[in-house]
Amino acid sequence: MRVEPQKSILFVCLGNICRSPLAEGVFRDVLASRGLEHRFVLDSAGTGGWHAGSAPDPRSVEIAARHGIDISSQQARKVALDDFSRFDLILGMDRSNVADLKAAAPHEARERIHLFLEFAGDRGREVPDPYYGGAEGFASVYRMIRDASEAIATRLDGRVAASESGHASSTT
Repeated sequence: MRVEPQKSILFVCLGNICRSPLAEGVFRDVLASRGLEHRFVLDSAGTGGWHAGSAPDPRSVEIAARHGIDISSQQARKVALDDFSRFDLILGMDRSNVADLKAAAPHEARERIHLFLEFAGDRGREVPDPYYGGAEGFASVYRMIRDASEAIATRLDGRVAASESGHASSTT
């Protein structure tokens, strides 16, 4: 029996209660719809730890549930030093998150840190923090994350398939 390689992805925002738990849940759903969930280990964290142990923001839980995704059991946590060695890919929701991650990361891990939407092929855009806004902000963030997750899943599925066949890929 052949064991398929697993990739690990960490989604990161400021407090790990709005964007990154939503990204983790949406990406998990995208992978499941493609039969790829067994190939990836997913988690989310925040650059700040002030919400550690908290459930996601109720508005993130609600917008996810509206699309058939349950993120209610996730718990916020702060990025830990060992995350930089545990994860193949670390995706920050905005430039500030990416800058904070790169400042905290060991030198050899910095190349695995990317802006979420940019990694999805959407140059120059960030996922805005919907925390201080209303329901429409969360709906807009959901749509951005969903579209980006579809693009990233397609990109990474190609990389995993190439590594299984022994062919190199230049999609990173």
